[in-house]
Amino acid sequence: MADKSEERSCCESESCCEVGTKPKNTKQNVWQSPWIPSIFSFIILFVAILAEDKVPFNVFGINGWLFVYLLAYSFVGFPVLNTAWKLIQKGEVFTEFFLMGIATIGAFAIGEYPEGVAVMLFYTIGELLQHGAVSKAKNNIQALLDIRPNQARVIKGGNPYLVKPENVEEGEIIEVRAGEKVPLDAQLLSKGGTFNTAALTGESLPAEIKEGEEVLAGMVNLEDLISLRVLRPFDESSLQKIILTVKEATSKKAKTEQFIRKFAKIYTPIVFYMALALVIIPYFVLEDYAFNDWLYRALVFLVISCPCALVISIPLGYFGGIGAASRKGILFKGSNFLDGITRVNTVLFDKTGTLTKGVFSVEKVETLPNALTDWTVLAASVEANTNHPIGQAIVRHINSKLLPVDSLKEFPGKGLEGQVNNRSILVGNRLLLENQHSLQVPPESDPNKTIIYCAIDGVLCGYFVLADEIKHDAKAAFTSLRKLGIQQLMVLSGDKKEVVKALGKELNADEAFGGMLPEEKYAKIEAIKKDPDKIVAFVGDGINDAPSIAAADVGIGMGGIGSDLAIETADVVIQTDHPSKVALAFEIGKATKRIVWQNISLAFFVKFLVLSLGAAGLAGMWEAVFADVGVALLAVLNAIRINYLFK
Repeated sequence: MADKSEERSCCESESCCEVGTKPKNTKQNVWQSPWIPSIFSFIILFVAILAEDKVPFNVFGINGWLFVYLLAYSFVGFPVLNTAWKLIQKGEVFTEFFLMGIATIGAFAIGEYPEGVAVMLFYTIGELLQHGAVSKAKNNIQALLDIRPNQARVIKGGNPYLVKPENVEEGEIIEVRAGEKVPLDAQLLSKGGTFNTAALTGESLPAEIKEGEEVLAGMVNLEDLISLRVLRPFDESSLQKIILTVKEATSKKAKTEQFIRKFAKIYTPIVFYMALALVIIPYFVLEDYAFNDWLYRALVFLVISCPCALVISIPLGYFGGIGAASRKGILFKGSNFLDGITRVNTVLFDKTGTLTKGVFSVEKVETLPNALTDWTVLAASVEANTNHPIGQAIVRHINSKLLPVDSLKEFPGKGLEGQVNNRSILVGNRLLLENQHSLQVPPESDPNKTIIYCAIDGVLCGYFVLADEIKHDAKAAFTSLRKLGIQQLMVLSGDKKEVVKALGKELNADEAFGGMLPEEKYAKIEAIKKDPDKIVAFVGDGINDAPSIAAADVGIGMGGIGSDLAIETADVVIQTDHPSKVALAFEIGKATKRIVWQNISLAFFVKFLVLSLGAAGLAGMWEAVFADVGVALLAVLNAIRINYLFK
């Protein structure tokens, strides 16, 4: 919501929903409820309507019931008139508050006292209900994000001290009891633990984390007391970055939302002048012109014209979509991306860690003639200097004491080179050895496997045969994306062409490209985007995928819960490693857009219908109330429906 300096009518912000409300107070009693003025107004109006004809009375020669109706009006009308006056002083005349004030004061001027009170009463009730719906949508997001523990138990000198997480430093030891939330990103020092990660990832199944592995802030310890070493300060924790991401998402408006707000600024003064014309023009063309009749029609016209149904329900629809996605472990960085994902027709996937588990295992080690006996240890020593899943798999497999490496060079997408005990060690794929260093590599026995070679001082010593397992829901993700209307699905990978093509065939991808360097992936996306009919999304998880994520129309980061780069670069962050969540992100985006356009269609249809009837004298104030407040409430109810579609 805009701050005070940016406060507008409901044509530009949600401030119109605050009519008759009071500042939040955690100790608010019943008499401070924003509903009390409306209740008093309703009771007085109800009594006046029943008693007016039966108990007539005058005050100083004036109908005494006028003062009763004015009393009823004051409870709900004063906040609206006061807000309208403040905005007029700022130069903002044509606001919803101004329209409602003019319409209801006009109703009193022509003697339609009950209708004047009723219109303002139902308008205020409608705004209170809308305000409640907006607050609920925002609170759903806030409740989802407000999972930060407010204290951490730091161990100093063997004793626990409760401090704020913001005051805990990197490297300090903390304890978390069973049932408590982990306050900061930390390394598990205990033998192991079970954690509820639902608040972060949307996954209901508990996660088993072993000693030495990372535990993230916001996870709930389900078992015994555990000890952890803090890895990073509170402000740098993954949870804090996610919270900031979702908070910022509500400020990034979709094109549809921006258009409606601009439209409302133009629409409101136009309908005001049309209402004015409705009073003046008939005077010059009709012989039996009756001022009160045409003024009444103009007042009805003003009540109907209020655009609140559009400017409240549309952002509410996007709030709902962002909240629904967040509960499923999907972070949209703005409603513009929630809207943008619905236009995507081409989706490109990285392979390792995105479609496959990225947990390679060494299936075979082949030693060539004349190889050094310790070549595998030398290769593992070099690979220990990378976080790539292939390198980690080799290190795990060798499971030996590693040696220090000097002069390390990395060849992205190819391999590594380093000095160990004054020997030149080269570890990488066929491209690295043949093209970069002109070494002869023997034919591969299994082209569908990943093979990493090792050469020492220019002599090929052997190779590792590795395999990576496809994720269980990868195929279902491709099938779902097809059903959602995605025209082209592709796989881009730095892995061997044969391995990537085999995976593409298994997933029924349209195309699969292997042996690609990061810059080649980037160039491929740029080439596809040259076709104006192609709207591209790229899904990746690694550092090397960052350029491609940034280049795509919609960049999607996988497994972003622990990846700073994914959170910073991607437009949409999938907090788990499940490809099926990518399809779910598309589904939520499409459902949100469908609801938003349903609201636009509903509001325009009903308003223009009743506007026409009002101008012709066939609709009165009660129909006008339905066209304004009634349609707004229907649109709001439709908007919050998305929360129940993706429970």
